[in-house]
Amino acid sequence: MTDLSLSSAAPNRHPLLWPIMAALLVIGWSSGFVGIRFANEEASVFLLLFWRTLLSGLILLPFALAFGPRPGPRAVLSQMGFGVMAVFLYLGGFALAIEQRVPTGLVALISDLLPLAIAALSQPVLGERLSGRQWLGTAIAVTGVLVVSFDSLGVGSAPPWAYGLTVASMLVFALASVLHKGRKGLHMPVHQGLCIHTLTGAALFGACSLAAGDGLAPPMTRDFALGMAWLVLIATFATYSLYYTALRMFPAAKVSAAIYLSPPVTMLWAWALFSEPLTPAMFAGLALTLAGVWLTWRG
Repeated sequence: MTDLSLSSAAPNRHPLLWPIMAALLVIGWSSGFVGIRFANEEASVFLLLFWRTLLSGLILLPFALAFGPRPGPRAVLSQMGFGVMAVFLYLGGFALAIEQRVPTGLVALISDLLPLAIAALSQPVLGERLSGRQWLGTAIAVTGVLVVSFDSLGVGSAPPWAYGLTVASMLVFALASVLHKGRKGLHMPVHQGLCIHTLTGAALFGACSLAAGDGLAPPMTRDFALGMAWLVLIATFATYSLYYTALRMFPAAKVSAAIYLSPPVTMLWAWALFSEPLTPAMFAGLALTLAGVWLTWRG
């Protein structure tokens, strides 16, 4: 186990490497909203997630077979486990909660508290301890997220288990993140691991879509195709690859703190592409979130 300060100082990396990776990670993470916005009008959530993960896995498969070491059965099974946690349970849990009428704003807020859960798990699982300044930055960033999300929050009329499902889905992804960083002996190249994750998710989402009576045939519409292209190329390939690469290079709490910037960047996507309004509260929340993330990174 290593202390967070030792982990971040050990490699001699270019000072701009992390800011560039963090900016790309935030853009990719928040862009998932765009693909969902295009595709969700055309298909059920499980059918949408089935095609997102299937296309991602099939595109990666020839590269996973041709490039990189041949993984052993133990490593493959381990990556399949991460696929169940980080793809099927995480994405599927939130999708099912929305389908059960948990308000989208509340689901998004709980999802964006992921860095807080990772920070809490990093010390007992990885031995990465946060300083007082980093905890202060985390508190400020959470406040900023709450301010940005305030207008879209609501309680809704979903069954009680659906609300618990949103929290459980977020905690599962947080646990998968710290376990993925901690089990270095089972690491494989990112493109191979992501291929296994997405194909595992595709098999499970396909079974859910069939069980729900939605079938597996994709809607042959322009919006669905556009949404799939966005979700596969940006929200899956770019975002997951960056996230797993960053987890190997930097402390988990530092990497996850960038996700706090996802809600304000998402509002900019919505304004630019769908003409959704921007409010003074959103900019205030953005400023708070930036200040909190800056404190967390400096710590």
